[in-house]
Amino acid sequence: MGKLERAKKMGKVEDKAQSVASTNLWFEIAPQQCPIVYREEYNVNFGGFEKLHPFDASKWGNIFEFLIAEGALDSSSVMKPEEATEQDLLVVHSKQYLRNLKWSWTVSKIAEIPPLALLPNFLVQRFYLRPMRFQTGGSILAGRLAMKRGWAINIGGGFHHASAHCGGGFCPYADITLLIQFLYNDANSNVKSAMIVDLDAHQGNGYQKDFLGNRTVYIMDVYNRSVYPHDEDAKRAIDCKVELESYTSDATYLDLVEKNLDKSLNAFEPDILVYNAGTDILEGDRLGCLSVSAKGILSRDLLVFQKASERGIPIVMLTSGGYLKVTAKIIASSILNLHKAGLITLPYEPDCVVDLAEVLKHQ
Repeated sequence: MGKLERAKKMGKVEDKAQSVASTNLWFEIAPQQCPIVYREEYNVNFGGFEKLHPFDASKWGNIFEFLIAEGALDSSSVMKPEEATEQDLLVVHSKQYLRNLKWSWTVSKIAEIPPLALLPNFLVQRFYLRPMRFQTGGSILAGRLAMKRGWAINIGGGFHHASAHCGGGFCPYADITLLIQFLYNDANSNVKSAMIVDLDAHQGNGYQKDFLGNRTVYIMDVYNRSVYPHDEDAKRAIDCKVELESYTSDATYLDLVEKNLDKSLNAFEPDILVYNAGTDILEGDRLGCLSVSAKGILSRDLLVFQKASERGIPIVMLTSGGYLKVTAKIIASSILNLHKAGLITLPYEPDCVVDLAEVLKHQ
């Protein structure tokens, strides 16, 4: 690398460090608040267009409402993130990619909703990309909170198909890469290494492209080999790859997750664990095509948090994929279950214990 190239690279690093230092996404948590991140702007309301995609665009709000209904949270006890600005996004994304999002046809391909291409971009920005920027800000904030409190949950995020230069699979912004890079570029942070444990049903090809060849990030990805995205180049970044067959069920799934998580944590000691906790592994989810029960999902989340807790590793959970209406209830139940197990602490004692019978009614 010549002097000019080195100077440009150093300049970019300094610019990113300055962006992180001046961001409005990080702020202090009040004593009465817990490191659960959410705001109502997460939810996508496109006048009905969102129903053309199988994703439940109200999932995030429904999770929050379930937790309120159980008496575990109120609107003042959660952290309300700010919207990620262009300066924030440029810590990872290229200017060209962000410019491309100003074309509705580009966004329609990312969101997998073709009619969006016909809408004025200001509407696409307001009703789809703005909620995604709030969720991205939420992931970045949750990463900081996890380092402060030992754990954090963003009721949103987990856009694991988005990379610095490309979006896809309903994922416009690379929030996982951003979460990690913000911590890496923070002058006051001691975060030098990260582990991504991706248990969404789909391969996390976005951040894999971003961290290919980066030995400070360890990637464990457990996914259905038969479904989207089949990104062979991105797979080269995976340190612990577990490719599942369609319709894998609880016993096999949980055994593989536990064995490979132990293997990964024995091989690599991260400063933070980023847990992409997709619920599209649920039986009946036609996009994930796996057969894990609601009880299996609760057991999985408990397992990951326990392993992190045993090793004193801060953990941040993102909710990622999940395409059935019932998944919001399952995620809320899992959060209550983590509290019941003493792995997280909610501001109020829930009115009742997790009612798995109610969760399982759909099956």
